[in-house]
Amino acid sequence: MKKAAPFIPFIILLLLALVFWNVVLDTSDFGVKINGHEAQGPLEWLFGVVLAGGALIIAIVMTVVVAALVALLCAGIGAVTITALIVGVVIAVLAVSPLMLPLLIPIGIVWYVVSRNQQAERH
Repeated sequence: MKKAAPFIPFIILLLLALVFWNVVLDTSDFGVKINGHEAQGPLEWLFGVVLAGGALIIAIVMTVVVAALVALLCAGIGAVTITALIVGVVIAVLAVSPLMLPLLIPIGIVWYVVSRNQQAERH
């Protein structure tokens, strides 16, 4: 099987190298404040990552819940739209039906004659 993108392992390796550089080699002014107090110590970056991970989990759960609500809302809007279209078509047909009466009388006569001939052939 042919590979779709042979450069993907190199991109993954590059991203891992950037993460390693950022976590281990970069000594920027990263700090975590909790209730106005600076968290200090050798593992403050780990504490920040854990808090950020927790926030990411909360964001994912919220996104799933909002997606479910939007799906239900859109389904409801779709049902209302289809019902409104059906009602509109029925109203349009009722409004046009008196105007179609001159056309419906000959069609009804032809229908009656054809159905009478078919019944006569069966007997």
